[in-house]
Amino acid sequence: MSLTTSSTNPAPLGLCGFALTTWLLSLINNGTFSGDNVGLVLAMGFAFGGTAQMIAGMFEFAKGNTFGFTAFTSYGAFWWSFALLKTFFAATVSADFVGWYLVVWGTFTLMMFIGTLPKARALQAIFLSLTITFYLLAAGDFTGNHSITHIGGNFGLLTAFFAFYLAAADIINESFGRTVLPIGEPKKA
Repeated sequence: MSLTTSSTNPAPLGLCGFALTTWLLSLINNGTFSGDNVGLVLAMGFAFGGTAQMIAGMFEFAKGNTFGFTAFTSYGAFWWSFALLKTFFAATVSADFVGWYLVVWGTFTLMMFIGTLPKARALQAIFLSLTITFYLLAAGDFTGNHSITHIGGNFGLLTAFFAFYLAAADIINESFGRTVLPIGEPKKA
């Protein structure tokens, strides 16, 4: 087994950092667990969601993959900013402004979703469901309606599942040297 950067795929690392951290936060957002549990999400946000994704992004940069570099580095920064907000600044930021934070991330994610259209269907599913997640969570913050936030949390779980599936497909398919888990590769022109 070779671990050189020329043959190593950093995407599963970034996808797992994103998926696992998103899964935990979404369990709070959908009401399964109370906000008292956010400490574990913050720890994951700093360590795995934030740092591991940034590392994956740097390896994608080295491979010349603009999409992977932008996605992993940006969402790594999202997790760092979210963890920093909750740790140090949450008491001084209004729910409306947090709503705008989520809107801008939703808009960024919509742009990234458009960038997935010529790519694998599994990747499209991640970015489409994440776009919906951000906008629903923003609507929940703007309105104070916890039902909307809970729906956003459920979309977050779906997003995390899609990301985890793509990471698993990348690892398992490479390990077996064939497609075990399909990802909906686009047809070659």
